[in-house]
Amino acid sequence: METDYRPWGFYLVLADEPDHKVKRISVNPGKRLSLQRHRRRSEHWYLIRGEAVATIGDREIPLRPGETVDIPCGANHRFRNTGNGEATFIEIQTGEYFGEEDIERLADDYGRA
Repeated sequence: METDYRPWGFYLVLADEPDHKVKRISVNPGKRLSLQRHRRRSEHWYLIRGEAVATIGDREIPLRPGETVDIPCGANHRFRNTGNGEATFIEIQTGEYFGEEDIERLADDYGRA
């Protein structure tokens, strides 16, 4: 399995198939992913550890373990760890393409936008 380390934490690819991709994403306390959108895939997030806020469009949705959110294709979105420990979620991608090139960063804390 492929683990990719980022400034906010890391992710592990659990499945990479022609019709879906599954990642286990762990975000360090106080960190957040870039505000982004995808043109060729949608995502489903399932929080398994920690506390977080999912931003989807102009909505901020608090998440606790066992809660989920759906991100439609083309929607601006971001994940933010609001707890004192690591926040971990499962991301299920569906659509026609799952490569990193489909990430359009709109804002980023790490200079990648």
